[in-house]
Amino acid sequence: MIDLQDKSTCPALEELGDYIKNPVFAEFCAEIRNTYKCNEKIEFSSCSWERGWNVKFKKAGKTLCTIYPREFYFTVMVVVGRKEKEYVEAILPECSLELQEIYHRTKEGNGQKWLMIDIEDQGSLYSDLLRFIQIRRNC
Repeated sequence: MIDLQDKSTCPALEELGDYIKNPVFAEFCAEIRNTYKCNEKIEFSSCSWERGWNVKFKKAGKTLCTIYPREFYFTVMVVVGRKEKEYVEAILPECSLELQEIYHRTKEGNGQKWLMIDIEDQGSLYSDLLRFIQIRRNC
């Protein structure tokens, strides 16, 4: 078993998948990789807010999303900045109530909302998250 807090040993994506124990993680990574033609980067965060290993997907110098492994699910952070806000808020009424709640509950700082979205399955929250990532990529 990997230790997400052990900075000296960078886990492979497959090891993170084994830790999470949820096939949706590998499917989500493949979806982002294939849709945006980008590769993941496994990084260690020393941030006190979310310390440990995470997975980032970047395209054209912009982080599309960051994945934080958990047991049986994973948390995806998507930043909604000034550029994305108008587009996100336009589709928000079409999104799941759960995502609407996450959006409204998340405080804004420096013109950004850092949404933390827990993914367990490929339901409506998963689909909504992909739409937010698409907006982030296009802005």
